[in-house]
Amino acid sequence: MQEAFVKELIGKGVLYSENIIKAFQKVRRIDFVHEDFHTQAYEDAPLPIGKGQSISQPSTVAQMLELLQVEPGNRVLDVGCGSGWLTGLLAEIVGPSGFVYAVDIIPELTELTKHHLYSYHFTNIETRIGNGWLGLPEHAPYDRIVVSAAASEVPKPLIDQLAHGGRLIMPVGEDIQDLVLLSKDLQGKLEKQVQPGFQFVPLVGQPKK
Repeated sequence: MQEAFVKELIGKGVLYSENIIKAFQKVRRIDFVHEDFHTQAYEDAPLPIGKGQSISQPSTVAQMLELLQVEPGNRVLDVGCGSGWLTGLLAEIVGPSGFVYAVDIIPELTELTKHHLYSYHFTNIETRIGNGWLGLPEHAPYDRIVVSAAASEVPKPLIDQLAHGGRLIMPVGEDIQDLVLLSKDLQGKLEKQVQPGFQFVPLVGQPKK
């Protein structure tokens, strides 16, 4: 099932980089969904994980990772870690010389992330309860930032915490969102790329306007 699942994503053209393919092969989505949904773990669809949150559609996760261009040794901030699948994929890609800081505002989900990742024995992950809108300034700057929940705009604290030469990806918008990729060059100038037509849960903790 795992091999067919990965081949399907490759066939859709959303998964193509060798390091990301290897991560998908090793960090199995079925380990990060409730046993009630094990029969659906390899479907290309989001699944509920509790507390009104979901584990993202695999093809969307693949697209985000490909656009983010995560590299070995990167320091990554994972906002809205949920059940921990993306956290595990990131940890596998950055390797022992990199590090992943995983943040979720819902305490039960940070515990769920820890529980799901326990059997993988990663030593390059730290999970935190916190407001993802504010990021994690004490460990900034980050080479890569990924946000798995939608907001009306890219939070300025996250842009500030992005390293020069870094990349940030997140969904922006209301009901149907754009997947926004921000690249910060070595002088600190931002370049924006947009892919429309995505749907994520809203980012909890964004300030009211």
